[in-house]
Amino acid sequence: MNSPLRLADAHPGPAFTVTLDGRAIEALPGQTVAAALWTAGVTSWRTTRGEGRPRGVFCGIGVCYDCLVTVNSRPNQRACLVPLHPGDTIRTQEGTGHDD
Repeated sequence: MNSPLRLADAHPGPAFTVTLDGRAIEALPGQTVAAALWTAGVTSWRTTRGEGRPRGVFCGIGVCYDCLVTVNSRPNQRACLVPLHPGDTIRTQEGTGHDD
């Protein structure tokens, strides 16, 4: 079975660990927050301000802001654009994320 890494003939460095709400998640060098969360089976990590509806990646290119997440205590980071580093702490976000 082909994977995105195999299709691109990519050879990333060794995996490292980040956390999502305290849960350990494996990431590869160069992966964005969204890519690592998807790989871990997480498809929703934010709720909307008004009705609390679940959100995750929609556009995947940093235009729609549906994928906002808190990374290392900084709210409103676009998960589809933020590359991960070893030990990063990701938190799901409600509304604007400023009440954290």
